[in-house]
Amino acid sequence: MTVARALGPALLAFALASAWLGAASLVAAVVAPAAFAVLPSRALAGALVGRVLPVLFWSGALVGVATLAITWSLPARAGRVAAAVVLAGTCIAAQLVVAPRIERVRAAIAGPMDALAPTDPRRLEFGRLHGVSVGLLGLAAVAALVGLVLLARSFPPFTTHDS
Repeated sequence: MTVARALGPALLAFALASAWLGAASLVAAVVAPAAFAVLPSRALAGALVGRVLPVLFWSGALVGVATLAITWSLPARAGRVAAAVVLAGTCIAAQLVVAPRIERVRAAIAGPMDALAPTDPRRLEFGRLHGVSVGLLGLAAVAALVGLVLLARSFPPFTTHDS
């Protein structure tokens, strides 16, 4: 495979993973903290973030699968394959396993989460599931970053030619 033919797919995969990692970073570092800081209740902030996360998780799953498919034929693929599988797998687990459990806990609570005693089993379960969701998003972000580094290492070196 020529350098030009290999570079195109690698650049596409790099762009997809970069865009997803940027979006994930923006949600985690800006959107979620801002929602909890400015909205009048934690319930509203949680509802806002809860509407954003499915988009982030589904897009992470798609980016992981796309990166895997796009870069499969490139040499030295083991690390990229692992990173793409972790990215897709953690996003799918967060969306299809953890998110529905969080919703079941929320449905079992008649009012706001803050109204529950800190030792209430439903509040404790919500906290545990929230921690798992955050951990999965963090692991997905690390996998995307590792994948980006590995993709960047597959690019040919840039050289300058003196005239």
